[in-house]
Amino acid sequence: MTTAQPATASGVHALGGDLPIHRLGYGAMQLTGPGVWGDPADPDEAVRVLRRAVELGVNFIDTADSYGPFVSEQLIRKALHPYADDLVIATKAGLTRSGPGDWRPVGRPEYLRQQLHLSLRHLGVDRIDLYQLHRIDRQVPLADQLGALVELQREGKIRHIGVSEVTVDQLKQAREHAEIVSVQNLYNLANRKAEDVLEYAEANGIAFIPWFPIATGELARPGGPLDTAAKEHGATPAQLALAWLLRRSPVMLPIPGTSRVPHVEENIAAAEITLTDAEFQALTATV
Repeated sequence: MTTAQPATASGVHALGGDLPIHRLGYGAMQLTGPGVWGDPADPDEAVRVLRRAVELGVNFIDTADSYGPFVSEQLIRKALHPYADDLVIATKAGLTRSGPGDWRPVGRPEYLRQQLHLSLRHLGVDRIDLYQLHRIDRQVPLADQLGALVELQREGKIRHIGVSEVTVDQLKQAREHAEIVSVQNLYNLANRKAEDVLEYAEANGIAFIPWFPIATGELARPGGPLDTAAKEHGATPAQLALAWLLRRSPVMLPIPGTSRVPHVEENIAAAEITLTDAEFQALTATV
C-alpha cells in the first residue's frame, strides 16, 4: 500500500446527494458463521476486520438484518460504535431466515417496520442512513412494501431508500413509490447480466452496489487475462477485478467482504490500482 488510507483513492460518491462516501466499501455478510448463519468461528477477528477496514479509509459498510440473522449488525456495533461522523452503514430487510443457506422474501409492511426497529437497536442508531429492500416479495404489492419504508423515512428513522436484485422495470416501478438512491445487484467482471440495470442507474444518478464483486474463476487461471494483468501490476486477480469495477462506472460502489484482516487489506489496496484504457478494454472483452 502506498497510502495509509488506500480506500480514499477509489473516489467519492455522494449517496443520495448528501452522503459523501469512498466508492470502495466493505460488505459484512461474511462475518457470520457458515451459510451466513450464526456467530463466526472467531468473533474477535471479525471485530478486527471491521476496525481495519475503517482504518484503511472505508466509510461505507453494507450489511443486512438477515446476516446471522442480526449477527453482522451486532458485530458492527461492537467494533465501531460510537460511529465516526462520516461512516455510513447501510442495512437491508425483506429476506427472512429459518436456517443456514435459507432465504425467503417477506415484504409485509408490518414485518419491514419490525425489522427496521430491530436494526436500529442492533446497530445502536436512531436512523439508518441507507435502508434497502433486500428482495421484492411477489406476494405483496410493491407499493405497500416501499410505502412502509417511505412512512418510516417520514418518521425520521430512514434517511435514504435502496432496492436489491431488481430488473430495470422493477427499478422504474420502485421509483414511482419512493426516491431510490441505490440498487444492489449481482455484478462482477465474470457476470454482467445486470448491465442494463447498471446503465439505467448511471443515467439516473443512482448508486450501483455490486454484490459478489470478486468472481475471478477461470479468468484468473495461470496465463488467463486476469492473471497476466495482475502480474504486470504486481497485484492479485481479485484486486484487478475490483479495479475494473471502479473503472467501469462512477456510480459503482463495490463492497468486497472477507472475514480475515489480510484479505481486507488486499481488497482495499485495489483502490490504488489504475488500469490503462487498453487493460480495461481487454478485461471487458474477456466475458
